Amino acid sequence: MSKPPLTLYLAAPRGFCAGVDRAIKIVEMALAKWGAPVFVRHEIVHNKFVVDGLKQQGAIFVDELDECPDDRPVIFSAHGVPKAIPAEAARRDMLFVDATCPLVSKVHIEAERHHRNGLQMVMIGHAGHPETLGTMGQLPKGEVLLVETAENVANLTVRDPDKLAYITQTTLSVDDTAGIVSALQTRFPAIVGPHKEDICYATTNRQAAVKAMAPGCDAILVIGAPNSSNSKRLVEVGAAAGCKYAQLVQRAVDIDWRALRGIRTVGITAGASAPEVLVDEVIKAFRTRFSVTVEQVETAREDVEFKVPRVLREPA
Repeated sequence: MSKPPLTLYLAAPRGFCAGVDRAIKIVEMALAKWGAPVFVRHEIVHNKFVVDGLKQQGAIFVDELDECPDDRPVIFSAHGVPKAIPAEAARRDMLFVDATCPLVSKVHIEAERHHRNGLQMVMIGHAGHPETLGTMGQLPKGEVLLVETAENVANLTVRDPDKLAYITQTTLSVDDTAGIVSALQTRFPAIVGPHKEDICYATTNRQAAVKAMAPGCDAILVIGAPNSSNSKRLVEVGAAAGCKYAQLVQRAVDIDWRALRGIRTVGITAGASAPEVLVDEVIKAFRTRFSVTVEQVETAREDVEFKVPRVLREPA
């Protein structure tokens, strides 16, 4: 019995960004340099497949620093940490390596600069997300106010409406953030924005690729973790761009084949913390059920690379 025809559109860019690639290398290089175990505060990146692979190599993931012994290296995740965390590690004379994405660190530096200039910060982000907690934790309590939606702006109580600046979580939807920024600028005309957009290049590029392929797709599958902000935003972007069925899946086994009955075109992308091996796995699963033609939808090319910290590049 012949398989039904199906066109798979592969978004490009997709998958690992430079910050995620760097963070994973940091853990692997730390294990190679100091041996196992190496402790990691929070998931190094939001992807179970990646985290499980590092566990097998000897990484131990913990929620808080007090779960780490003083005599083993500890790594801080790519999402960033409040300033109090490395300060406590230094107080305990721990060997620690910061795997915070350089683009997240840029936002931290920006917030501190505005604070020195006497401005109160408004952060556009998701409550409870590690990146948001880390960025808000760069400044004293009360100096960073969080808004999640444009509606939140109306209820914002600020110290001085003429002394405000805003920063943004790097993994948000470009379109949704634009609406919140517009609401802030309408209510607080003097608010200062970043010199350059805080939303990272990888988030922007992956969303642009999804927008480009969504109108021609019966369905879009985003490969990523349910706690990955940038992956969830890709699902939302796909739906908003005209695809009737957009779904987040962690692995091929999670695909709802009943929902895909009768389809002719499927778009596939992967969040910034999802490895390409999971994309290959999903394509293979489609090939077992369909006669597949693969086409790439490329909207940008990425050649960004971030160096790992010097302590890992030096001899043991």
